[in-house]
Amino acid sequence: MLTKKAKYGLKAMAHLAKLPQGSPAFVADIASAIGAPKKFLDAILGELRNAGMLWSKKGKTGGYMLARRPEEIAVGAILRVLDGPLAPIACASKSAFSACQDCEDQETCEVRLVMLEVREAIADVLDRASLAELRDLGEPDMASFVYEI
Repeated sequence: MLTKKAKYGLKAMAHLAKLPQGSPAFVADIASAIGAPKKFLDAILGELRNAGMLWSKKGKTGGYMLARRPEEIAVGAILRVLDGPLAPIACASKSAFSACQDCEDQETCEVRLVMLEVREAIADVLDRASLAELRDLGEPDMASFVYEI
């Protein structure tokens, strides 16, 4: 399950991706736009800034802005920063592998083998999806509103 932290982080990043490049937004404005608690969102944005995905600027003209173009930021990378590894169990993780205490042989463990497939499928989808694609999913397709006579 996606945590609220990750959900708010994705929504905040999509919000920032909708702004003109280099335009900052205040935490309070982002929180209001996405329906997130300001204090919680501030901590989330701080983590994304520390990971190099956001820049922040203090002051009256400050706020948060994307550090890279939305096309260059993978949804999977955002989720890894906020929630850690994508694997559903530790023994299926690439970055945080930990052997199970109750497993006799991890090479033949049926549960681990299917969870490795789950992890690969999740990573494939999330690492192919860019922040730009995530942002655009919420936008109505204007072509469907065109009426020709």
